[in-house]
Amino acid sequence: MAEEASSLVGIIETTVEIKSSPEKLHDMFVGKKHHIPSASPSFVHGYGEARVMKERIESIDPENNSVTYRVLEGDVMNEYKSFVIALQVTPKEGEPGSVVHWHFEYEKINEEVAHPETLLQFAVEVSKELDAHLCSEE
Repeated sequence: MAEEASSLVGIIETTVEIKSSPEKLHDMFVGKKHHIPSASPSFVHGYGEARVMKERIESIDPENNSVTYRVLEGDVMNEYKSFVIALQVTPKEGEPGSVVHWHFEYEKINEEVAHPETLLQFAVEVSKELDAHLCSEE
């Protein structure tokens, strides 16, 4: 039984390079989340079909520009028992800009559920669009 359960649990992560400062993007995801739909067309139009997700902030670390969300309700929870999204934005070394690190921890409801690569790609697109929006405001 333990082996079966462990195959349902997973972690996927990726990084995205952006031009904005870590503080600006972190602030967008924590303090100005209501601005995201207007700043990111992908956020509104999703990746093919509308998705709804209600999450709770589990932790915020302004010093390290990180935030962790736990998904509570919505379409994602039709396929996953648990889903945690962590985001950290760090300065690039020796040059302007930042690196966004996305980290998803999840447990699928069964083997038929795909790993959330499409959600991870969606996070990458939203990061790029928010970066373009923030750069256009400067």
